[in-house]
Amino acid sequence: MEYGFGYIDVILLAMIAGFIFLRLRGILGKRTGFEGKVNPQFEEILKNINPEMKINKKANFDDKAKKDFLKGAQIAYETIITDFGDSDNKLTTSKPLLSNKIFDQFNIALKERSKRGHQAEITFIGVNSANIKEHKYLGKILQVTVEFVAEVITCIKDKDKKIVSGDPEKIKKIYDTWVFSRDTSTNNPNWQLVDTLT
Repeated sequence: MEYGFGYIDVILLAMIAGFIFLRLRGILGKRTGFEGKVNPQFEEILKNINPEMKINKKANFDDKAKKDFLKGAQIAYETIITDFGDSDNKLTTSKPLLSNKIFDQFNIALKERSKRGHQAEITFIGVNSANIKEHKYLGKILQVTVEFVAEVITCIKDKDKKIVSGDPEKIKKIYDTWVFSRDTSTNNPNWQLVDTLT
């Protein structure tokens, strides 16, 4: 008799537990998110979130990347200096390495030199050193400032081949600070000269 009573108790307890479980599932199932009052400042932040906005993963400009960059920067430096010093007073090989702003500036200088009837003679000896002064991100644009120390033989001659400035027999040490830029959001690995600092 006692055994039968205990068995009924177990059944009743199981039914009660099942009822509570179903009620909880029904209540929890109706909740779709946070139902409390949202902080007004947080609401403003949520309004400004664009769900389709992609996170811009900045390029990893580590020691290896810096080393590779400097190799390319030295080649670009020599190419630009040599092209600027060509006797034809035109920018040809270096054009892809220059931003529109720098290309226009260099072009103006070459046109003025041509009007005066002057020609440059430059022999590039080599780069003594090239060091990264700083690098920074401007949004998706990575800018790197490089300090160059190089040696060249340079002189300017007039239309009669007389030397106006420089010395064709003397090696001159030059110091330049150039800023290179690259868009890190594209697969294009090429850099461009975007500024020259004094």
